[in-house]
Amino acid sequence: MTRTLKWMAAAAFTALSTIPSLAIAAGPSPVGQWQVTTGEARYAISSCGGGLCAKLIWLRSDARTHENLAYLNHYVVQGAQPQGTGQWAGNVVFNGNTYDGTMKMVSKNFMTLKGCSGILCQTYEFTRI
Repeated sequence: MTRTLKWMAAAAFTALSTIPSLAIAAGPSPVGQWQVTTGEARYAISSCGGGLCAKLIWLRSDARTHENLAYLNHYVVQGAQPQGTGQWAGNVVFNGNTYDGTMKMVSKNFMTLKGCSGILCQTYEFTRI
């Protein structure tokens, strides 16, 4: 997986990996299809098991590496839980690493994801498609 896509995936996985039911998190729902603003990947976020799940559903042609294609059409997040109104936080193990992260619904069609490993953090922006 390319370094950028690994960070995007880790941020998405992390931020969504701890969300109780959607009813608790008032405000815009993240359920739907999202694209990272750099345009290299799209995710389908759905309700599942009392939380949220996210599936990688599309990769731009230059992101279609052997490593990335292994994640295509697979759930990368399961059972994510809310942390307050329009915000989620948690951690996930991905490729043998643990990441801490947060997701924030900025508006109905825009959210940010911040993923951290130790002191190294990155923020990604997603738009609803």
